[in-house]
Amino acid sequence: MADELRDAPEQDVDQEQGESTPFDQTYHRGPVILRGANIPEQTTTGRLLASEDATDWLHMDPWRVMRIQAEFVDGFGALAELGPAVSVFGSARTSRTDPRYKAARRVGELLAAHDVAVITGGGPGIMEAANRGAAVAGGTSVGLGIELPHEQELNPWVTIGMTFRYFFVRKTMFVKYSSGAIVFPGGFGTLDELFELLTLVQTHKVKRVPVALVGTDYWQGLFDWVTGTVLDEGNISPLDPELMQITDDVEEAVSVALSGIRA
Repeated sequence: MADELRDAPEQDVDQEQGESTPFDQTYHRGPVILRGANIPEQTTTGRLLASEDATDWLHMDPWRVMRIQAEFVDGFGALAELGPAVSVFGSARTSRTDPRYKAARRVGELLAAHDVAVITGGGPGIMEAANRGAAVAGGTSVGLGIELPHEQELNPWVTIGMTFRYFFVRKTMFVKYSSGAIVFPGGFGTLDELFELLTLVQTHKVKRVPVALVGTDYWQGLFDWVTGTVLDEGNISPLDPELMQITDDVEEAVSVALSGIRA
């Protein structure tokens, strides 16, 4: 009898002892096991094929994950064969009559002359100027737009363009496909892009992203504070002067940005 009990299935042993298993059904949902009250009334396929009156699921986090994934896939697919590229950042509010607009347009021309693609946020102002310079010179002019509360279309000088829902996906594309950056005066968005690059370089998440800041009168005060107060407090390490330069010379800015490609 002992041998028979030893060889019998566990459920039979329980029944021999007058006990029963707590659940008589097991439901498998992918790798997940459900029993008791957790067993759904409908199967996954049944729910998929059922008609839906409510559309709340379109705004739930699991669906957002799918949209985020789709944005990464679309972005990688659009830019994977781009070749060497430099990002140009700056204010969307810069007018076409501003000397900085002319300077950004010249940057686009010079990068195109080196067969290097220009990547911007695709908007007006400095972004438009750089895209325009590259496109008119026959180069590749990329615009990575962002969905905003106020509608902002990609500027007409973009030759490869995509609009993103999520800032972090868009910024990934800037960093992944750019070997250098040229930063013109701008607001919070420009500052965010600049300090993201500097953070990635300082934390060794990227090997080398040389950054040229155009406009000494605009940038010098900020970086006097960064390399003075912030550094003196021990909150950062010294910035590599070869990776970040402030200049008023457009050709020097392009040379700094291209050093990441030549290296």
